[in-house]
Amino acid sequence: MASSSSQNPTGAVRVRGAREHNLKNIDVDIPRDALVVFTGVSGSGKSSLAFGTLYAEAQRRYLESVSPYARRLFHQMAVPEVDSIDGLPPAVALQQQRGTPTTRSSVGSVTTLSNLVRMLYSRAGHYPPGQDIVYAEGFSPNTPEGACPTCHGLGRVYEVTEASMVPDPSLTIRERAVAAWPLAWGGQNQRDILVTMGIDVDRPWRELPQEIRDWILFTDDQPVVPVYPGYTPAQTQAALKRKEQPNYMGTFSSAKRHTLHTFANTQSPLMKKRALQYMLSTECPLCHGKRLRPESLAVTFAGLDIADFTRLPLKQVAGLLLPYADGSLRPDAQAATHPEQVETARRITADLVARLAVLLDLGLGYLALERSTPTLSPGELQRLRLATQLYSNLFGVVYVLDEPSAGLHPSDTEALLTALKTLKAAGNSLFVVEHNLDVVRQADWLVDVGPDAGEKGGRILYSGPPAGLNNVAASHTRRFLFNENQTPTALYAVRQPSGQLRLEGVSRNNLDNLTVEFPLGVLTTVTGVSGSGKSSLVSQVLVELVGAALGQEIIAEEEETDPLEQAAPLPVGGRIAAGMEVIRRLVQVDQKAIGRTPRSNMATYTGLFDHVRKLFAATPEARKRRYDAGRFSFNVAKGRCEHCQGEGFVMVELLFLPSVYSPCPVCHGTRYNAKTLEVTYKEKNIAEVLGLNVDDACAFFADDATVLRPLQVLRDVGLGYLRLGQPATELSGGEAQRIKLATELQRAQRGHALYVLDEPTTGLHPADVERLLAQLQLLVDAGNTVVVVEHDMRVVAASDWVMDIGPGAGEEGGRVVAQGPPAAVAAAAGSKTGPYLRRFIAREIKEGGE
Repeated sequence: MASSSSQNPTGAVRVRGAREHNLKNIDVDIPRDALVVFTGVSGSGKSSLAFGTLYAEAQRRYLESVSPYARRLFHQMAVPEVDSIDGLPPAVALQQQRGTPTTRSSVGSVTTLSNLVRMLYSRAGHYPPGQDIVYAEGFSPNTPEGACPTCHGLGRVYEVTEASMVPDPSLTIRERAVAAWPLAWGGQNQRDILVTMGIDVDRPWRELPQEIRDWILFTDDQPVVPVYPGYTPAQTQAALKRKEQPNYMGTFSSAKRHTLHTFANTQSPLMKKRALQYMLSTECPLCHGKRLRPESLAVTFAGLDIADFTRLPLKQVAGLLLPYADGSLRPDAQAATHPEQVETARRITADLVARLAVLLDLGLGYLALERSTPTLSPGELQRLRLATQLYSNLFGVVYVLDEPSAGLHPSDTEALLTALKTLKAAGNSLFVVEHNLDVVRQADWLVDVGPDAGEKGGRILYSGPPAGLNNVAASHTRRFLFNENQTPTALYAVRQPSGQLRLEGVSRNNLDNLTVEFPLGVLTTVTGVSGSGKSSLVSQVLVELVGAALGQEIIAEEEETDPLEQAAPLPVGGRIAAGMEVIRRLVQVDQKAIGRTPRSNMATYTGLFDHVRKLFAATPEARKRRYDAGRFSFNVAKGRCEHCQGEGFVMVELLFLPSVYSPCPVCHGTRYNAKTLEVTYKEKNIAEVLGLNVDDACAFFADDATVLRPLQVLRDVGLGYLRLGQPATELSGGEAQRIKLATELQRAQRGHALYVLDEPTTGLHPADVERLLAQLQLLVDAGNTVVVVEHDMRVVAASDWVMDIGPGAGEEGGRVVAQGPPAAVAAAAGSKTGPYLRRFIAREIKEGGE
């Protein structure tokens, strides 16, 4: 290990024998009261050291001082594999997390600003004459005191109509005209009941009397009648006349009753989703979407009810409150008779203004208090949490941050660095896992982990001031930090587009009637400050319009919450005016998980596991035993270990401690039963093959082209360190995105596809960014169009076309500020991206070679 202990401050955190994940029993000293950045390629072990070891141990020590009852309320991390850690202060972790998937969680609740705003309205708001005081909880749509009684605080009401439940009235009941009924036996049962009741199920729905149609769809009656399955209507009536013994007695349920009952009571997300498609959502007629009861909405401050107030951008809210905070403006005239209200308003608004100033400094002034967390990027959410910490004025704490610059434009990164310096100046330590070289250059101390990923990483290459890393030849970070042996990105040949995909009338969030042209057959990067409208344009409108034109359904991420609490889908604003004729396929490569359970893994997602199982099934031993490919799946009863049901581990519930997951005592974590593991291919059983990482698997399957191809592509996108059977739940968003990209790349390239990627460099070391770029260039060379939303100047400089959205965020953005080849945008006046792109290109040409 290279280090520079002579410059190590007296206060240090001393780690000895860290073995978490891939860490190789490492020892390292890290200074306190400093900005310490952990660097290294993706998968090298940085997060295992910063979060899995340092933060986990700090949390464990803190929780030992908390009562056992309170301990249960915390999400407790596993006890880290480490011999000792000395000098470790209390720690606060600010990790990359996607927002809670419910509209009831918002910017206001994450920052706790909502509590102050409710108190302001309760204590200093303008009430209509004669109205009683509304307490703070009465201004929240999430409480019984505040929620609108009609929509229960959702802002929308749901109903079923004839048109929603019978989408095609030309069909007969027998032809399933009533689509809202169940598909299988349940629907057949209802049709058989109608036959018994003498209703003509072979007449087109639209020709049935309205009275009968309404009864079938909306009645609350549940008559019980004899059922004769398989009989014609005539045979049924004859059977009734002769009082033939029925097959069973059936209970009728109208389509409305079935739909609403299913939605309210089913435990199946799929059943709930199916019921929802027959329910129409409309704005609540009482609160008009404001979610609060009338008494709460009658109270105003500065002329606004609380719903309108929380819809304003934070920058506007700060401006509105400042005159009240400094005393130059008093609340409504009525307050003159209540001087205590004036002082209350001044104190609460002063606190709000101070808290908002921190959010504005972090470049979040474009967000509104009511903005729901599912619509925030992980970077925005992390900065909201960071702002809360900045205002809390803690000192003597270690803040452990996970890529705080993720999703940030370089201009916003400067504001972030200022915030981090403020935390450090207050007497705190900052341990930051980061790939952004602008942040790395500002570090007081670097800990470089590597040299490579997975098993080939986990060692401390260097720990010391940044300049000293230049002497560590094995470090991948060194090459980029000191710009050695670079291929000058600015000298890449710019391709000429084969046409233009023209969108007109684009309206979504802050985009208003925008017309844009995406060049076809090239790599386009869409840039702009955080909140400028890049993702609204590309990941939302472009994807939805092209998907609709191709007839491709855009699959939204499966949410774990009640569908009623999810945000209403936004209307598609805009149309495609030209260029669609050359696009035959749309591929959105996002960072959503490739699966929600450990049963999903890289091998199953990419499809290579199907081929591996066939290889095992073709071995002489498997054929002798008549084992098919299904036998080698841990999801199938015949092959898996029945004790753990193929999970590989069993959970031990410990009342006051984190639940412990221990390897299954029967299969010892292999997930398969003993008989299945007796079959080997090249002297390895199926569990041992799943335990191989991609690099080793390439050598193992070198003579099998079908398996080798997807493995090589996974290695090309920088995932050589992942195990084939690594559960989906252990993968980061960036890793999931690269697995999806690799799955696409391994397909035979036919060209004419549009690939859309939103910030694919998130979580990537510059060395991995180069590998990713090479793959994107291959996609374009194969005749495809690639559109990337990106902040990384390495990607921007290597693209053929740049579209810069801005100039600012929120209402100050939403326009195309500059577009053209990278060199043209670098020189464009008025572009916030231009100066950073210009600086990057100049640095590369100067240091990378003339």
